[in-house]
Amino acid sequence: MSKRDYYEVLGVERGASAADLKKAYRRLVRKHHPDVSKAADAQVRMQEINEAWEVLQDPEKRAAYDRLGQRW
Repeated sequence: MSKRDYYEVLGVERGASAADLKKAYRRLVRKHHPDVSKAADAQVRMQEINEAWEVLQDPEKRAAYDRLGQRW
């Protein structure tokens, strides 16, 4: 599990709507995808982005994360 806050990873506020989360996720994927990005850490960054998206896109997981924080 990532040590960074999932909202921070996606660059959104805690109260962001599902549409805002999706928009931020897609923007970051286009920027950091290993096939596109020349950055050395592109794959690690994508793993963080995907992990954050996996939790925040699901309403039940997001509620648990909001309640319990990174120890959810």
